[in-house]
Amino acid sequence: MFKTLKNDIPASIVVFFVALPLCLGISVASGAEPITGLIAGIVGGIVVGFASGSKIGVSGPAAGLAVIVATAIGTLGYENFLVAVVLGGVLQILFGVFKLGIIGYYFPSSVIKGMLTGIGVVIILKEIPYFFGIDKNPEGDFAFLQVDGENTLTELLNVINALISGNFDYGATIIALVGMAILLLWSNVLTKKSKIFQLIQGPLVAVVVGIVFYLLTKDTNLQLTKDHLVAVPVPEDLSGLKDLLTFPNFSAITNPQVLIAAFTIGLVASLETLLCVEATDKLDPHKNVTPTNRELFAQGSGNIVSGLIGGLPVTQVIVRSSANIQSGGRSKASAIIHGFFLLISIITIPTVLNLIPLSVLAAILFIVGYKLAKPSTFKAMYNGGWTQFVPFIITVLGIVFLDLLKGIGMGLAVGIFIVLYKSFKNSHFLHKEGQDVDDGKIKMTLAEEVTFFNKGAILKELDSLPENSYLELDVRKTRYLDSDIIEILEDFATKAKERNVTIKLISERGIVENPDSFIEFFKLKKLTE
Repeated sequence: MFKTLKNDIPASIVVFFVALPLCLGISVASGAEPITGLIAGIVGGIVVGFASGSKIGVSGPAAGLAVIVATAIGTLGYENFLVAVVLGGVLQILFGVFKLGIIGYYFPSSVIKGMLTGIGVVIILKEIPYFFGIDKNPEGDFAFLQVDGENTLTELLNVINALISGNFDYGATIIALVGMAILLLWSNVLTKKSKIFQLIQGPLVAVVVGIVFYLLTKDTNLQLTKDHLVAVPVPEDLSGLKDLLTFPNFSAITNPQVLIAAFTIGLVASLETLLCVEATDKLDPHKNVTPTNRELFAQGSGNIVSGLIGGLPVTQVIVRSSANIQSGGRSKASAIIHGFFLLISIITIPTVLNLIPLSVLAAILFIVGYKLAKPSTFKAMYNGGWTQFVPFIITVLGIVFLDLLKGIGMGLAVGIFIVLYKSFKNSHFLHKEGQDVDDGKIKMTLAEEVTFFNKGAILKELDSLPENSYLELDVRKTRYLDSDIIEILEDFATKAKERNVTIKLISERGIVENPDSFIEFFKLKKLTE
């Protein structure tokens, strides 16, 4: 872990500046105090970072859980909700013990890529108002519908109207454009010129320039208001930090609503983590493979700690993880160090953090979003055919217009439908012998595995055979045959006699003309085991 610190320290700085506004925004979007998101970010970085087997994954409060968390807090109250967070962590550890981490591998690649792209699109769309200093609501609200009654599209319309009328914040826009220029110059030019520009990262420079801009433009027409700055809680002294913590009310542990909330948090957080693990492993240029069961154990441990000291539930998060990867993070040191940066910043420099313009952070997130949702990704998925593109674009649209989990669910449902459709189509191969001579000879070759999903296709083909025809049924490649298919063949044998259809069964055991019983034949062949 220490061998790659020259890569991990700069990456941790980027992740810190990406995580800070997200921690604050997600906590407010979840109906909780801002400090709760910061606690979750610290725990996700330090506790989960040490326990995890992922080299590049970063954990913290997740936007995908915001609706669930907000509902639970509203129903239970915050202290009782923390009990559910702790129990959800225990459930995640049990998932890891029972080796349920394999679930993530059953999501199609097209859905995973759609998740990454959809999140990138959402990041870009959500940051546009902050870029121009128009939306003064807390950052990090990634759902389509927002807490202020607006949605993604109406916010963009507000931006367009503001730009046309000139009713936007010039100061926020100027420093956002300057920050964007710094980031592009740094990544495309300066990092290739000297190693010093690889050590000192562009986002850090952009943030420093943003703070300087804010200080220099005070009492001018370009002055930024407090609404356009980061808002971190500022304790009066070190003893005041303890007053920011909230502790769970374990007397509510038998409350059925607490138990339901705990199961929901544990299940959804585990699913979101496993999907993020699959996605980050795909993004990782070094193609490290994360041990998923250990990751569930690490996330469970993090949620137990976070719940015990008043934090929101944590998951591995794709926005922070992708920022880590894109910034050159090589080991889990970057995730751990970013957690310490969050902790140190709250203790030592909260007033300095509160000088950072949100529009600068929006510029940083623009770059992250673009790297996730490059136009080349859409082109590659389109060129991959409709079976790849349809689940991909459905996932993207679902995430953009609904939320993360619903979008993934829609993409997965479409992916499953395509698998069933392909299974329906590919259960057999049917052709007539000879193209010019209609001699009635038809050959049907069954696939390697034929299940009840294929009933309709096979039944349709058999029923369409004309009278007095000759059917060669080849099962030499078939290794599994569902009993439902065998019953169809058994019924067809009776119909064949009435329609004078000759059946020639070709198998590894030989050739059988008009077999008396398909059921007995396939039992002997042991295809049904």
